[in-house]
Amino acid sequence: MTQPVTAGVEAALSRLMREESGRVLALLSRRFDDLDLADESVQEALIEAARTWPEQGIPANPAGWLLTVARRKALDLLRRRTSARRRLEASATQLVEAGEVVGGVDMIDDGDVGDEHLRLVLLCCHPALDRDTQIALTLRLVGGLTTAEIAAAFLVPEATLAQRIVRAKRKIRDAGIPMTIPANLDDRVDALLGVLYLIFNEGYLSRGEGDSAMRVDLIDEAIRLTRLVRDLLPERPEVAGLFALELFACSRLATRLDPWGDLVLLGDQDRSLWDLGMINEANRVLSGAMARMQPGPFQLQATIAAYHSNARTAADTDWPMIVRLYRQLSVMTDSPVVTLNLAVAVAMADGPNAGLAVLSTTTGLDDYHLFHAARAELLLRSGRREEAAAAFGVAATLTDNAAELRHLERRLRATHG
Repeated sequence: MTQPVTAGVEAALSRLMREESGRVLALLSRRFDDLDLADESVQEALIEAARTWPEQGIPANPAGWLLTVARRKALDLLRRRTSARRRLEASATQLVEAGEVVGGVDMIDDGDVGDEHLRLVLLCCHPALDRDTQIALTLRLVGGLTTAEIAAAFLVPEATLAQRIVRAKRKIRDAGIPMTIPANLDDRVDALLGVLYLIFNEGYLSRGEGDSAMRVDLIDEAIRLTRLVRDLLPERPEVAGLFALELFACSRLATRLDPWGDLVLLGDQDRSLWDLGMINEANRVLSGAMARMQPGPFQLQATIAAYHSNARTAADTDWPMIVRLYRQLSVMTDSPVVTLNLAVAVAMADGPNAGLAVLSTTTGLDDYHLFHAARAELLLRSGRREEAAAAFGVAATLTDNAAELRHLERRLRATHG
C-alpha cells in the first residue's frame, strides 16, 4: 500500500536520505562486509525512490522500502561480480534464513540497528583517516548528505571531495579495517565529538566567502548527528555536553544577525527572542551529564554557555563564575583559543587591561582573526585607539566572510570616533 502523491513527497525523500540512509547503510555494510557495496546500493535505492515515489506515492514504510530496495541492489551488484559468487550465495542464504522479509518489505528492528549504526559512526572516525576525511565520511555515510552538498559546505570542488571519499573507502577496504566497536571507545569518541564540533562551528561562524556569517544547514546537521550519537552512547556525558553546548548556541540564532545580515554581539542581542524551549532542553541535557560526575571540556563549555543563556539581561551575566570555568577549561585543554576566551571574560569581570594582560600570554594565534578582533576591542576599551585600529585591520585581512568584514570595518570606524 502507498500513500497518494502529495507535496510531501520531496520532504519524505529528504527525510529518507538524511534520517534513514545511514541506518540502512550500516545494516548492509555489516551484512555484506563491504562498505563500498552498501554505499553504492543505498545510493541507487535513493535514486529509484526519487524516480518512482512522485508517480507511485510514498510507501507506508519508507525505511523498510529503502532497506528492501538497497538489499536487492546489493545482490544485483554482487551477481555482476563473478569473483564474489560465493559471497553472494552466503549472503543471500543468510538474509533469507534471517526471515527479514515480511509482506515483501524488510522490517528494520531498531534493537538490531543500534549497534550497526554505532559501528558505522565509529568507522567514519577511525584514527587511520585524517580529520577532513572523517568529516566528509560522517556527513556522507551517516548524515546522508550528497557529495555536492558537502563540497559546497566546505568550499572544495565536488570532484576533490568525491575523490577523498573514494580514497577513504578504498583505504578501509585495503587495510581490512573492521566495522567493529573498539574495546576502548575513548579515543574514537573523542575524534567523533571533534568532528561534530567542527561541523557545528563551520555552520555557526562560516569560514567561507559569502554574505552570511552562518550556515544553518550545517548547524542543523551537526545537532541532528550529535543527538543520534547521544542516543547511541547515552552513558557518555561528554556527548551530552556537546549536545547541550550546540543547543545553547542554537537558541540564540534568531538574534545573531540583524535584518541586513550583519553580526550582533552577544551583549546587544534581544534576549526576548532567544528560544527558551531549546534553552530548557539544553539545561536538562547538561544537568543529566554533570550528574555523572565525569567532567570534560564539552561539559565545561556547555556550562559556560548555560550562564550566558540563562542570564535574562547582559548585566545579569555572572562573569566571575565564567572566568573560573574558563580557568578550569584552560587547565584541562591547554588551548590558546580557551585562553583567548578567558581573556575576554576577565576583561568583562575586571576591566580591559586585565584582559589584555591575559591575552599577552597567548601564543599560536597570529593567523586567527578572532584573536586580533578581541585584542582590538580591549585596546579600544582601554582608550588605545591607534593600536585598536591596527588590530582591527589585521583581523580584517584574515577573514573572507562578508558579514564579519562589515563588522570589523564598523569597529575600525569606531576607533576614529
